[in-house]
Amino acid sequence: MTRQRVIGVDFSGARQAGDRIWIAVGTQIRGCLTLEECFPARELSNGDRDRDSALAALRTFLAGERRAAAGLDFPFSLPKPLIRETRWEAFLRAFPGRYPDADSLRESCRGAANGRELKRRTDGSARVPFSAYNLRLYRQTHAGIAGVLLPLVESDAARVVPMQAPASGKVLLAETCPASLLKRLDLYRSYKGRGDVLRDARRNLLKIFVYRGLLNEPDNSLAEIAIEDTGGDALDSVLAAVAAANLPRLRGAARDPVERIEGRVYF
Repeated sequence: MTRQRVIGVDFSGARQAGDRIWIAVGTQIRGCLTLEECFPARELSNGDRDRDSALAALRTFLAGERRAAAGLDFPFSLPKPLIRETRWEAFLRAFPGRYPDADSLRESCRGAANGRELKRRTDGSARVPFSAYNLRLYRQTHAGIAGVLLPLVESDAARVVPMQAPASGKVLLAETCPASLLKRLDLYRSYKGRGDVLRDARRNLLKIFVYRGLLNEPDNSLAEIAIEDTGGDALDSVLAAVAAANLPRLRGAARDPVERIEGRVYF
């Protein structure tokens, strides 16, 4: 019986990203995830609350997971009309020079799109809530591409699907979106925030995922972590891991030139 190490990362580009990035770790068998850990990035080895420390710790953690598949919930690319390069790897290398910080990313993209918020083709099919440079997402996009993907790809520590082919001994990274997963399963409801109603919503989501065979019943301590985190970040990391658990879909190559440069949301 094949077992696969699976990681879900609920990402953040906030200044105190170590508090906002959550990581779920588990093992999947036939697409069903057994949750083993769930914790914020500040608890990683050499992790801390500030963004630079959290991203460095996350990179080291992912690079060390050589036989794992990891789902990360930030855009791995931009809409094709905003990309000058013909290959995603070239876009990745040019990214930090073209966009030195998150604000320059948003301003440049908005200028090139005449103020519009363009979406990638996969954003439409996955029904993601926002454009990669939307006001609520652009910091996350910049930190994820420049601070996670680029260093891992440049150091040959990871492979990123569908733009790159998987390789033995390299962690496999895939873009996920908890909202897309919930929409596909017709479970897209409010669950983030304080109060008994939203706490019960988080609890019920876990129960539904168990009932549908996507998640084995978590230990009480792990379930409570996901339920009691009012921001929903802990639960979102579990959803990212569930999305990453379906390896046959993760291993699909880019289906055409658009996907080869824009990427794909796996949900």
